[in-house]
Parts: sequence; C-alpha cells; structure tokens
Amino acid sequence: MQRQGGPFSVRLACDARDLAAAQRLRYQVFVEELGAGGPLVDHAARLECDAFDDVFDHLVLIDERRDAAALDDVVGVYRLLPGAKLTEGQRFYSEDEFDLTALRRSGKALLELGRSCVHPDYRGGGAMLHLWNSLAEYVLARDIEVMFGAASFHGTDVRALAQPLAYLHHTHLAPEALRVRAVGGGAQRMDLVDKAALDRKAAMAGTPALIKAYLRLGGFVGDGAYIDRDFNTVDVCLVMDTALMSARHRQFYQRQNGGARGGLA
Repeated sequence: MQRQGGPFSVRLACDARDLAAAQRLRYQVFVEELGAGGPLVDHAARLECDAFDDVFDHLVLIDERRDAAALDDVVGVYRLLPGAKLTEGQRFYSEDEFDLTALRRSGKALLELGRSCVHPDYRGGGAMLHLWNSLAEYVLARDIEVMFGAASFHGTDVRALAQPLAYLHHTHLAPEALRVRAVGGGAQRMDLVDKAALDRKAAMAGTPALIKAYLRLGGFVGDGAYIDRDFNTVDVCLVMDTALMSARHRQFYQRQNGGARGGLA
C-alpha cells in the first residue's frame, strides 16, 4: 500500500532502511524528547528498537524533501500487528502490561497499534491525517473489527495524573466484553478521584492530544493503567470498535478538509 500527497507519501516499511528510519524517529521522540529507555535501544546509532519490531508492520510517513540516506525522511510512524499474523505461542506487545483475555475471546479480528509518533516539526498540521487515512485503508483491507494499544501519559507520577486518569475511568471505560485489565507490578487503579469530584477542564488539559483524538473517534479505555518506568510513562489501553470509528473518522476528516471525503468514506 502507498498513498501520495504533495511531498508526503505513506507506505508500509519495505526494507531494513525504512525500518531503521522509523526507529530513528522513535529514538528522537521517545528517547531524546521523552526520556524513554529499554534494553534494545541503540544509543550509538540513535535507534529505538525492541524485540517486536520484526513481527509488526511499520506504517511510515515520508517527507520526500528530506534526506533518505541519513534516515531523516520518516516524519511519522505507526507500528501495526494484526492478530491474524500471530502464530501459536506468540503474544501482543501490550500483554506485558494488560490482560487481553476479553479481546482474545471476542472472536473479532484484532489490530494492535503502537509506537505512534510524529516529528516535532510536523505536529499540528496534516501529518496525522495522512497516517490515519492510510491506517484506515490498512484496517479495511484486513477486515479489522477492533483496534487497541497502549497510549501514554508522559511521566510516572500518578498523583499528577489523578484527574485525567479518573476522568477516563468514569466516562470512557470499555464495555465488559472488550475490557482489558492492567496486570503485574506496574498496574495502577485509575479511579483516583470520585466521579463527583472530577474537574473536566483539568482532566482534558492533562490528557495527551492523541488520546483525546481516539476518544473523539469513539475509543474506550481498559480497567487500570500501567506505570512503565523504563519508558517513563503511565499507559492506558485504548480499545476502538472500527465500525463506530469509521463514521466518526469520516465526520472528523470532513471538518478538517472542507467536506472532502476521507479514507474511510
């Protein structure tokens, strides 16, 4: 798959160079900007890598004006794993933090999303729309019914995140049939503030833009968050029904583009 628009193109990484360019962007955003780490991070080469990279598909947004030889041309990335690609004994990346039993038992076609990031120079523009339109094509081509994945708040101080975490728990908890749960030593309750004491304005101000975008598209969150100290984040698991997302994505895209039809139209 490949989508072209002006100086931008979006495609699945097709070789080792594409993957390295995606890992370079991830290093710039997650390691240099946000302070993440991990056992397979290559600081010398400035590549953010992990053991799942060979299993996932990598959707990359490329600015053709930038230097491909220097691994500088990838300005946005999504990491994608359809459940159909898993073989016996393999697991999803999110299963380090969340119990996905509900999703696995649902019988629905699943897609795990992760490592989503955009170069700082391209935030607030059309970069994310390019990625989302291509993601929509990927989802439709594989008949994906449910998308899910960990989404992160920067930092590990849950007290500072009490309002946004509690707001998500009280207002956007996934239905029981799709409700994943945080597990392990990093698991953390999200209902840190009573529903009556929620400050919606403070909660929204403390919620990352990408999480808010998923919520506008009909996303839910699982039960509990996970404190990932290696990655310097507090993670929630977002779950999205693609049928609901399709209608809302179309409306969102039309608002952004003066009535133009989006990738899910």
